Amino acid sequence: MEIKQVATRDELEDAFTVRKIVFVDEQNVPEEEEIDQYEEEATHVVLYDDQEKPAGAGRVRVLDGLGKIERICVLSTTRGTGAGRKIVSKLENIASEQGVTKFKLNAQTHAIPFYEKLGYEVVSDEFMDAGIPHVTMIKQQ
Repeated sequence: MEIKQVATRDELEDAFTVRKIVFVDEQNVPEEEEIDQYEEEATHVVLYDDQEKPAGAGRVRVLDGLGKIERICVLSTTRGTGAGRKIVSKLENIASEQGVTKFKLNAQTHAIPFYEKLGYEVVSDEFMDAGIPHVTMIKQQ
């Protein structure tokens, strides 16, 4: 597996393809909600499998000195391989290079244990986003 910071339009399209499969096709998130107004300002990453096919994606935005980790997704065929951990780590490193020491994300509730293993703590009550229960989580480095 290789993870790349998106540098070309093709790489960005690869990230969008994975996001569409996971969020729109699998989880029934409306496509108009999945691609949003923050795409241009975010830094994106895409994870490629051993056949150089896109298999995971995510993005980060730096807001008021905070790294906002967003749109973490991995294709079902790649889940359980450490791909999600690699994506989050790469996004944290990108934000850290900009001086960020605190990270925030909105996790689907089923993913809470995954993010807790990465050092995130739940800091909100459950809320709905795109019809899916979420919580806000924070990590301080």
